[in-house]
Amino acid sequence: MRLFLEDEGALDLKLPYEELATKVADAVLDYEKCPYEAQVELLLTMNEEIRQMNLEFRGIDRATDVLSFPMTEFPSPADYAYLDTDDSSFDPETGELMLGNIVISKERAKEQAEEYGHSVEREFAFLIAHSMLHLLGYDHMEDEERLVMEKKQREVLEMLEITR
Repeated sequence: MRLFLEDEGALDLKLPYEELATKVADAVLDYEKCPYEAQVELLLTMNEEIRQMNLEFRGIDRATDVLSFPMTEFPSPADYAYLDTDDSSFDPETGELMLGNIVISKERAKEQAEEYGHSVEREFAFLIAHSMLHLLGYDHMEDEERLVMEKKQREVLEMLEITR
């Protein structure tokens, strides 16, 4: 999995961002049996910037922890079959599946880690896992969908032994 990382804003969470994000993203792709090499763009930003994006793209005028912008439209979550006949989701230069973009507010990640009583590493890993599932077509609008996503997120983090 190839990760394109951009880090903006003064806050440093003192994490190996690229290494941790790649590890979690790879684990989600393995868990979801993705048969392709993939690429993801990750932007680490601050509350004000993510608030502006949340307003522009979702019509919600508040900071959020993570935004996901899928580039591949899955007919159902992690259903890769159609990609055999549709190469529009692949980078023509590398052949990698272009999953999309993840935007994380470093401030919200830090705040939520404190609120939930776990490490910033665990919160960051959770946000990557959560967003990767969105990029693979999962959602949590209905309770049933939410329970599926929560189970998958928990299992990925347990698999990586990132639980505190």
